[in-house]
Amino acid sequence: MDHTRADTRPQTLVLDLFCISLKRNVTGKVRYGQGYCDFDEGVLFGTAPGQVTSNITDDHKPSGWCVVFHPDFIRGHPLGQRIKQYGFFDYTVHEALHLSDQEETMMISVMTMLRDELNARIDLYSEAVLMAHLDLLLSYAQRFYGRQFMTRKPISHDVLIRLEAVLSDYFSHDKALSKGLPSVSYLAEKLNYSDSYLSDLLKTYTGQNTQQHIHRYVIEKAKELLTQTDLTISEIGFRLGFDFPQSFSRLFKNKTKLTPLQYRQSFN
Repeated sequence: MDHTRADTRPQTLVLDLFCISLKRNVTGKVRYGQGYCDFDEGVLFGTAPGQVTSNITDDHKPSGWCVVFHPDFIRGHPLGQRIKQYGFFDYTVHEALHLSDQEETMMISVMTMLRDELNARIDLYSEAVLMAHLDLLLSYAQRFYGRQFMTRKPISHDVLIRLEAVLSDYFSHDKALSKGLPSVSYLAEKLNYSDSYLSDLLKTYTGQNTQQHIHRYVIEKAKELLTQTDLTISEIGFRLGFDFPQSFSRLFKNKTKLTPLQYRQSFN
């Protein structure tokens, strides 16, 4: 076998594993889903079971750390129930976590503890200790992503402006009449983010996820139509993208504590 050719050939992988990778010194790029990422600088990213990754470089000699675990390993443990809370497993390639030197040192220290525990003699406490280290690793990643969101506030502010512009365009051109309410996926695609990353970014910066921002905008548009037009409640609901007037009225009351009719009457 020509090991050089085997090492440099593009390799596509679809693993049934969770993976947390901290890589440095990767020459070229790595494919992740439909995107490509340059790992010349150390970054951390996660992948979930079923996602596609591959290297497309002619000299793929990375250094760093990689922690992989099967979903069955955490099944039945509290971590297995919380794993979906770690949204970074669903982030796209350009949303990788850029670690500071101190953060990288902390992540490596936990990865080292995981490795040492795996190499140690198995006893009654081995599984619990491994689970605790893995939980700590994921918690640190979540924390450091939160730091990245906060230290990139100008970017976050730009996202809010662009989000408002996309929503304004959607409702100004009556797209809701034919397409229904804008979805989280629609907004994320327009803003060039994954669903999870956009929601986490917005929640860190504003306290509300993407779905809540959609509802907020819809309620403001509803108030505008209720006070400035003679459209019926049903007509307003349909114009805003609701299939049934009851759904519109239910959301409006949930957010304002008033029915649409009560809100309209309060302005007459």
